[in-house]
Amino acid sequence: MVKIKRRKKNNLLFNSRTNRPKKRKDIQGTIINSAIVILSLLLVAFIFSFSNRQFHNGIPIEVTFPAIQDTPKLAVEIYEQNPILDIEVEVLNGCGIPGMAGKVSDFLRSKQLDVVRSENADHYNYDQTLIILRNENFDGLKKIAALFAMDEKKDPRVKHLPNDQLNIDITVILGKDISQIKPIVEFIQ
Repeated sequence: MVKIKRRKKNNLLFNSRTNRPKKRKDIQGTIINSAIVILSLLLVAFIFSFSNRQFHNGIPIEVTFPAIQDTPKLAVEIYEQNPILDIEVEVLNGCGIPGMAGKVSDFLRSKQLDVVRSENADHYNYDQTLIILRNENFDGLKKIAALFAMDEKKDPRVKHLPNDQLNIDITVILGKDISQIKPIVEFIQ
């Protein structure tokens, strides 16, 4: 007769110790599945909340804009109505009053003159306001002298000192008498 050998059960495979990790795996799987379900519910709630905010079922608001009566003007049209004169002017503060060169520059710009530079003069001891023609633009000199209420031919404050290196037509140096020049005083006030 042939003896059949029975295999012994391997105690290592079916040990009580090996059953414990299975239980742990079951508990871990349950916890992970529970977390997935909870996160899924939160995601569904978030999507539902977001979708409700996208659709409003309130009273519709009607917006009406006022009609524009006049169409805006192009810069070319404004320039054609008030052209900037071809007179380049520099204004130098020689009186020492802070901001006076800027105020006189604004005055000249309001008269369509091109003020290219506005800064302090070499010193503040100019007693009289000077208008100096730097090239042959006598028409420009006449216009600016009239704005300062000066006679371009007779007034000693109006000078012709050509200087091609400055690339300007007229230099205005403000003196201490600037507060007595009526058109400037009226503009500032």
